[in-house]
Amino acid sequence: MNDCAQKILSRDALRDRVAEWRRSGEPIVLANGCFDLLHVGHIRYLRGAKLLGGKLVVAMNSDQSVSRLKGAGRPLMPATERAEIIAALADVDAVVLFDEPDVRALIREIRPDVQAKGTDYTRENVPERDEVLAYGGRVEIVGDPKDHSTTDFLARLRSWSGGPGRR
Repeated sequence: MNDCAQKILSRDALRDRVAEWRRSGEPIVLANGCFDLLHVGHIRYLRGAKLLGGKLVVAMNSDQSVSRLKGAGRPLMPATERAEIIAALADVDAVVLFDEPDVRALIREIRPDVQAKGTDYTRENVPERDEVLAYGGRVEIVGDPKDHSTTDFLARLRSWSGGPGRR
Protein backbone atom coordinates (compact mmCIF):
# COMPACT_ATOMS: atom_id res chain seq x y z
CA MET A 1 0.00 0.00 0.00
CA ASN A 2 1.42 3.42 -0.91
CA ASP A 3 1.64 6.35 1.49
CA CYS A 4 -1.34 8.09 -0.12
CA ALA A 5 -3.65 5.13 0.40
CA GLN A 6 -2.54 4.88 4.04
CA LYS A 7 -3.68 8.46 4.60
CA ILE A 8 -7.24 7.84 3.33
CA LEU A 9 -9.19 6.63 6.34
CA SER A 10 -12.68 5.52 7.27
CA ARG A 11 -14.37 7.46 10.05
CA ASP A 12 -13.60 4.65 12.52
CA ALA A 13 -9.96 4.47 11.48
CA LEU A 14 -9.70 8.26 11.70
CA ARG A 15 -11.00 8.25 15.28
CA ASP A 16 -8.33 5.68 16.18
CA ARG A 17 -5.58 7.64 14.41
CA VAL A 18 -6.60 10.90 16.09
CA ALA A 19 -6.54 9.17 19.50
CA GLU A 20 -3.04 7.88 18.72
CA TRP A 21 -1.83 11.34 17.68
CA ARG A 22 -3.33 12.88 20.81
CA ARG A 23 -1.51 10.34 23.01
CA SER A 24 1.68 11.57 21.31
CA GLY A 25 0.79 15.17 22.13
CA GLU A 26 -0.07 16.21 18.58
CA PRO A 27 -2.73 18.88 18.09
CA ILE A 28 -5.37 18.11 15.45
CA VAL A 29 -6.31 20.60 12.72
CA LEU A 30 -9.37 19.98 10.55
CA ALA A 31 -9.84 21.45 7.08
CA ASN A 32 -12.68 20.53 4.74
CA GLY A 33 -13.96 20.99 1.22
CA CYS A 34 -14.97 19.43 -2.09
CA PHE A 35 -11.55 19.70 -3.80
CA ASP A 36 -13.16 18.88 -7.14
CA LEU A 37 -10.32 20.20 -9.30
CA LEU A 38 -7.23 20.97 -7.29
CA HIS A 39 -6.07 24.57 -7.77
CA VAL A 40 -3.68 27.01 -6.10
CA GLY A 41 -6.39 28.27 -3.73
CA HIS A 42 -6.75 24.74 -2.33
CA ILE A 43 -2.98 24.42 -1.90
CA ARG A 44 -2.74 27.75 -0.08
CA TYR A 45 -5.69 26.86 2.15
CA LEU A 46 -4.24 23.47 3.12
CA ARG A 47 -0.75 24.93 3.59
CA GLY A 48 -2.19 27.61 5.87
CA ALA A 49 -4.05 24.95 7.85
CA LYS A 50 -0.90 22.87 8.28
CA LEU A 51 1.03 25.93 9.46
CA LEU A 52 -1.34 26.12 12.44
CA GLY A 53 0.62 23.14 13.79
CA GLY A 54 -0.04 19.49 14.44
CA LYS A 55 -1.67 16.86 12.29
CA LEU A 56 -3.83 18.02 9.38
CA VAL A 57 -7.01 16.07 8.75
CA VAL A 58 -8.82 16.92 5.53
CA ALA A 59 -12.53 16.10 5.45
CA MET A 60 -13.67 15.80 1.85
CA ASN A 61 -17.26 15.94 0.65
CA SER A 62 -18.47 12.64 -0.82
CA ASP A 63 -19.70 12.57 -4.42
CA GLN A 64 -23.32 12.80 -3.24
CA SER A 65 -22.51 15.72 -0.98
CA VAL A 66 -20.71 17.60 -3.79
CA SER A 67 -23.69 17.05 -6.12
CA ARG A 68 -26.05 18.47 -3.49
CA LEU A 69 -23.81 21.51 -2.95
CA LYS A 70 -22.62 22.25 -6.49
CA GLY A 71 -25.41 20.85 -8.68
CA ALA A 72 -25.69 18.50 -11.64
CA GLY A 73 -22.45 17.49 -13.32
CA ARG A 74 -20.39 17.79 -10.16
CA PRO A 75 -18.10 16.47 -8.96
CA LEU A 76 -15.92 16.23 -12.04
CA MET A 77 -13.75 13.57 -10.42
CA PRO A 78 -14.93 10.74 -8.18
CA ALA A 79 -14.22 10.93 -4.46
CA THR A 80 -11.62 8.14 -4.58
CA GLU A 81 -9.50 10.12 -7.05
CA ARG A 82 -10.00 13.45 -5.25
CA ALA A 83 -8.98 11.80 -1.97
CA GLU A 84 -5.86 10.27 -3.50
CA ILE A 85 -4.77 13.63 -4.91
CA ILE A 86 -5.26 15.40 -1.56
CA ALA A 87 -3.55 12.54 0.32
CA ALA A 88 -0.51 12.93 -1.95
CA LEU A 89 0.15 16.42 -0.55
CA ALA A 90 2.94 16.49 2.02
CA ASP A 91 1.00 18.83 4.33
CA VAL A 92 -1.91 16.38 4.67
CA ASP A 93 -1.78 13.72 7.36
CA ALA A 94 -5.21 12.12 6.83
CA VAL A 95 -8.19 12.31 4.48
CA VAL A 96 -11.71 11.23 5.34
CA LEU A 97 -14.90 11.41 3.28
CA PHE A 98 -18.16 12.73 4.68
CA ASP A 99 -21.66 12.68 3.25
CA GLU A 100 -23.35 15.19 5.54
CA PRO A 101 -24.04 18.79 4.44
CA ASP A 102 -21.31 20.08 6.80
CA VAL A 103 -18.62 18.73 9.13
CA ARG A 104 -20.47 19.11 12.45
CA ALA A 105 -20.80 15.35 12.99
CA LEU A 106 -17.12 14.79 12.24
CA ILE A 107 -16.19 17.64 14.58
CA ARG A 108 -18.16 15.94 17.35
CA GLU A 109 -16.36 12.65 16.59
CA ILE A 110 -12.75 13.86 16.53
CA ARG A 111 -12.93 17.22 18.39
CA PRO A 112 -10.14 18.94 16.46
CA ASP A 113 -8.11 21.51 18.38
CA VAL A 114 -8.49 23.86 15.41
CA GLN A 115 -10.97 24.03 12.57
CA ALA A 116 -9.36 25.81 9.63
CA LYS A 117 -11.65 27.49 7.11
CA GLY A 118 -10.86 29.45 3.97
CA THR A 119 -11.04 33.20 3.50
CA ASP A 120 -14.56 33.04 2.10
CA TYR A 121 -15.50 32.85 5.81
CA THR A 122 -14.86 34.96 8.88
CA ARG A 123 -14.44 33.48 12.34
CA GLU A 124 -17.95 34.69 13.11
CA ASN A 125 -19.77 33.08 10.16
CA VAL A 126 -18.18 29.62 10.04
CA PRO A 127 -21.22 27.29 10.03
CA GLU A 128 -19.73 24.82 12.52
CA ARG A 129 -18.20 27.49 14.79
CA ASP A 130 -20.49 26.84 17.78
CA GLU A 131 -19.75 23.11 17.62
CA VAL A 132 -15.98 23.78 17.82
CA LEU A 133 -16.21 26.43 20.55
CA ALA A 134 -18.50 24.23 22.69
CA TYR A 135 -15.61 21.93 23.67
CA GLY A 136 -12.89 24.61 23.76
CA GLY A 137 -11.56 24.31 20.21
CA ARG A 138 -10.83 27.30 18.04
CA VAL A 139 -11.62 28.41 14.50
CA GLU A 140 -8.96 29.95 12.27
CA ILE A 141 -9.24 31.50 8.81
CA VAL A 142 -6.36 30.59 6.50
CA GLY A 143 -5.32 30.75 2.87
CA ASP A 144 -5.30 33.50 0.30
CA PRO A 145 -8.25 35.65 -0.78
CA LYS A 146 -11.01 33.57 -2.37
CA ASP A 147 -10.27 34.47 -5.98
CA HIS A 148 -9.75 30.90 -7.17
CA SER A 149 -12.57 28.41 -7.51
CA THR A 150 -13.38 25.34 -9.53
CA THR A 151 -16.75 26.85 -10.45
CA ASP A 152 -15.11 30.00 -11.85
CA PHE A 153 -12.48 27.94 -13.67
CA LEU A 154 -15.19 25.82 -15.32
CA ALA A 155 -17.10 28.94 -16.39
CA ARG A 156 -13.95 30.38 -17.97
CA LEU A 157 -13.25 27.07 -19.68
CA ARG A 158 -16.78 26.90 -21.11
CA SER A 159 -16.49 30.48 -22.31
CA TRP A 160 -13.10 29.86 -23.89
CA SER A 161 -14.18 26.66 -25.60
CA GLY A 162 -17.46 28.10 -26.88
CA GLY A 163 -19.62 26.25 -24.38
CA PRO A 164 -20.76 22.67 -23.95
CA GLY A 165 -20.69 20.44 -27.00
CA ARG A 166 -18.05 22.36 -28.94
CA ARG A 167 -14.71 20.84 -29.77
